[in-house]
Amino acid sequence: MDTLGYTLFPTPLGFCGIAWNSRALTCVQLPETDEAATLGRLARRFPQCQRIEPLPFVRDAIAAITALLEGHPGEPRDLTHLPLDMSGVPPFHQRVYELARRIPPGETLSYGEVAQRLGEPGAARAVGQALGANPFAPVVPCHRVLGALTGTGGFSAHGGLLTKLKMLEIEGARLGGPGLFD
Repeated sequence: MDTLGYTLFPTPLGFCGIAWNSRALTCVQLPETDEAATLGRLARRFPQCQRIEPLPFVRDAIAAITALLEGHPGEPRDLTHLPLDMSGVPPFHQRVYELARRIPPGETLSYGEVAQRLGEPGAARAVGQALGANPFAPVVPCHRVLGALTGTGGFSAHGGLLTKLKMLEIEGARLGGPGLFD
């Protein structure tokens, strides 16, 4: 994973981070407690890199991610076109991420349903672990995968479950009723 640089960008959830190489995104970071914390996490993860001006495809990714998190009708909300460098990602995690990327905005699956669709019905816990290690949220929309018993599951981004629910609300997800907060 030959990361060239990283930068931050504002979203309704706070400052997200993004890192890239010459051909793909190498990391997308949901907001930490504040801008400095998000920047610090990227700097620790990519100590060989600097905060630099994004390449054109990275600017496109920033616009698409921001549109998703703003939730404006008619704005691009599908992020499957964004290139990801998964060269350092374990093969099972890659399969989980590829399947999660196909979950449309506003829709959800359970960890067990993801495992079933992967052809590994006993791997719900492994699916959860893969999503907990997701280096590309929300491009790999781990927030769209829920626990079967709790209806939510965990979320490793800052804010935990509240951030996950907020992202689902922005996307208009419906969980057994008219809306998450209706």
